[in-house]
This record gives sequence, structure tokens and C-alpha cells, in this order.
Amino acid sequence: MPLRKNLSLRYDLLYVLGLSALLALTIISGQATGWWHYLRVILGIPFILFFPGYVLIVALFPKKDDLDGIERAALSFGLSIAVVPLLGLALNYTPWGIRLLPILVILILFTGLMSGLAFYRRGKLPPAERFVPAFELNLPNLKELSLLDKVLSILLVLAIFFALGSIFYVVTTPKVGEKFTEFYILGKDGKAEGYPQNLSFGEKGEVIVGVVNHEYRPVKYYLIVKMGDFYKSRTGPIQLDYGEKWEKPVNFSAYQWHKNLKVEFLLFRQGDKKPYRSTHLWVNVTKQMVSGLKTLLNCFT
Repeated sequence: MPLRKNLSLRYDLLYVLGLSALLALTIISGQATGWWHYLRVILGIPFILFFPGYVLIVALFPKKDDLDGIERAALSFGLSIAVVPLLGLALNYTPWGIRLLPILVILILFTGLMSGLAFYRRGKLPPAERFVPAFELNLPNLKELSLLDKVLSILLVLAIFFALGSIFYVVTTPKVGEKFTEFYILGKDGKAEGYPQNLSFGEKGEVIVGVVNHEYRPVKYYLIVKMGDFYKSRTGPIQLDYGEKWEKPVNFSAYQWHKNLKVEFLLFRQGDKKPYRSTHLWVNVTKQMVSGLKTLLNCFT
């Protein structure tokens, strides 16, 4: 005789709220590496794609005869895909914007409100009429199966575990995209404007140099400032992990008069013989002797 197992989730809404709270704790903790990353992915997928629609369906249809199991599951996924973007659109018109924590908060509030409404509506129904997720598992008796059926059953179980493992691997393993380093210069106000264009003899120009590591590995960088044919300064090593940003002001000055002097910012990785990234700007060093003499005097006082 086949073995039958009945599984009833009487506290389904509490499970949803508990898993949502656990996801919130993993995000607030700030841990995003190792098993924490996998836990966030495992909890985050149903939190976005299933929980919002599920609690909404339970709140709208609290009777078990309102919908069958397949319809509830399909509508739960469909409504989640519809509700989450609408909540994100609403956040876009608030001061908080579409960011991780505001999205987490609004989804938890929505799930909590719909769960409370579902608790209330189900509580007004007789226990026999309430919708409660239930699963029935029919496990065959292996002694009654032929050798071929046993082999096929084992292969089916292995195939299911292999498929689940493959899905888990694809979801949790980050895809390696294009490897590059972001390298840029900004004006001293931190904007893509206000670059120094005219300098006096010996006057310091200042820009903000930024480096962002998208190489999918830790990298050690060196920054060299070159003015014309002369190397003016060297900064480094700048050790950046993947996704980390370095942004600091860099000064330069010229003690020769020149029109359209090219100021180059050269970025090297450790071991590079040629610049890995470069950018530049043009400045005029004017013949303002007074300002230049003042700058020279300041160097000795």
C-alpha cells in the first residue's frame, strides 16, 4: 500500500511574516557575503515574487472553496509581479525614492496589512470553511514496485534534486560581467564642471579623482599626474576591493608659462607598464609674475 502523508499549514500567514522579518534582519545586519548572501537570495525571491500576492489572495478569498490550489498559486505569483512594481512606482514620488530599505519597509507593511486583513476575514468563518494550505504526498511502497520502477523512481528523485541544485546555483552565483575600472575627474565641487582652466605661475589647480573597481577582484592601483613632459606626482597604492570606490582631491601646479598645457591623469594597476586608464584636461599657465612670486614665497614661509 502506498504511504500517504498529509501536511497542513495552519499558520501560513505567520510563516510568511516570520520569513519576511528574517529577511529584514539579514538586510539590516549589513552582512552580504558567504551564507548570508545565500540566505538573502533564498528569502528574497519569495518575498518579492510570492508573499505579496499570496497574502492579498488570502485576504480577498478566505474560503477554501473560493479558489483551488493551482489558481491560488498562479494568482499569488501574478499579483506579486503586479503589486511590487506599483509599490515601487509610489515610492518614486516620495522623498525616500526607490532604494533597498524603503522597498523592504513598504513590502513588509503591505504584507503585514494584508495578513492582518486575512486573519480577520478567516476568523469570521467557521473552521471547516477556512482556507488552509494542505499538501498530500503519496509515497509508493518500494516493496511492491518492480526493479524497473524502482530504478526509474530513484532516477526521478535524483533528477529533482539535480534541478533544484542547478536553480540554487544559478540564482546564488553572481554572473561575471564585463571587467573594467571606472576612472574619472570632477571639479573641486564634485561636479563634472568647474575644472581649472587658467592658472598663474606656481598656482595650484585642484580636481577630484575617482576610481571604482569593477574587476571582480581586489586590485591595487597607482595614480600619476603628468603635466606636459613632466611627471608631477604619484599617489598609491590605492587598494580597492570589488565594488569599492576611491575619490579624493588631487592638486597640481606648473612653474613654467604655457598655453594649452595638457594635464594627464594616468591610472596604473600593480604590474602595469602602460597606463590602464587615462584622462586629461587643458590649462593655461599665464604670465602673472606677482601671483607666481607670492606662491613661491609661501613655499618658504
